Amino acid sequence: MTFLGIDVGTGGTRALIVDEHGRVVASASEEHAPFASPALGWAEQDPHDWWRACTLAVRRALDRLGTRKNEIACVGFSGQMHGAVLLDAHDEVVRPALIWCDQRTEPQVQELAAQFGVDRLIHLTSNPPLTNFTLTKLLWVRENEPQNWERVTHVMLPKDYVRFQLTGERAIDMADASGTLLLDVARRQWSSEVLSQTRIDRELLPRLYESPEVCGQVSAQAAQATGLWAGTPVVAGAGDQAAGAVGMGIVRPGTVSATIGTSGVVFAATDRPALDPKGRIHTFCHAIPGRWHVMGVTQAAGLS
Repeated sequence: MTFLGIDVGTGGTRALIVDEHGRVVASASEEHAPFASPALGWAEQDPHDWWRACTLAVRRALDRLGTRKNEIACVGFSGQMHGAVLLDAHDEVVRPALIWCDQRTEPQVQELAAQFGVDRLIHLTSNPPLTNFTLTKLLWVRENEPQNWERVTHVMLPKDYVRFQLTGERAIDMADASGTLLLDVARRQWSSEVLSQTRIDRELLPRLYESPEVCGQVSAQAAQATGLWAGTPVVAGAGDQAAGAVGMGIVRPGTVSATIGTSGVVFAATDRPALDPKGRIHTFCHAIPGRWHVMGVTQAAGLS
């Protein structure tokens, strides 16, 4: 029995197959096209390119697994956080995705701070308004591209778009949802007050799942594209930081990690929401049900 993990990163998508003992038995990766920056501080990617990279990486990993590829028991996802993938009523991508490192939304950050007050937003979502968070991206599109916003019927994060292509199900895990500024992190549910006050329709958002929960199955169409067996269970997974923390064993209160990638992160697991009233660190749901984590982030790491 083996398990497939798919990581939808910024620079590429990776497919990793492990056995029941956690040993890596096959892997492959495929680079993404470089993200576009149409203006200073902007960062956009084409979601179709993530799916292209996913199909290629998964096929290569399965080929390296050989005759055992029918042993894949489950598929899980991790990926870059905070992005905004906008789909229309026909599930077509409305515009290129605004990704985590996009910095255009400072005016929306200031609007949220003035509308709610930073203290109130931290109370509601456990986090202050920042340009990284998905909500600010949605507000930017609504204010600056109304013709595109009128078409939007579904909002997803990057890895969740790829899972949607794999399963046809709209889902998001608690850890990734924590980075939208739309989640009541303490209660692990969408924040009714934030949605109401920002006029974001709850129907735009995916269904919430805990990371280990099954949220779909590989569709027949996706099976043809990837080489996976149709009907293979797919779990919600987690944003890259929470998923990586599980892999490193950062799951018990008091355990801490430091990770340097495109961004740099210090991560600590907690058994309850630990709010910073000054908003200096993030407080998110962990990939472990009933756990949370605090996280300090700098973008001046590998990307710089």
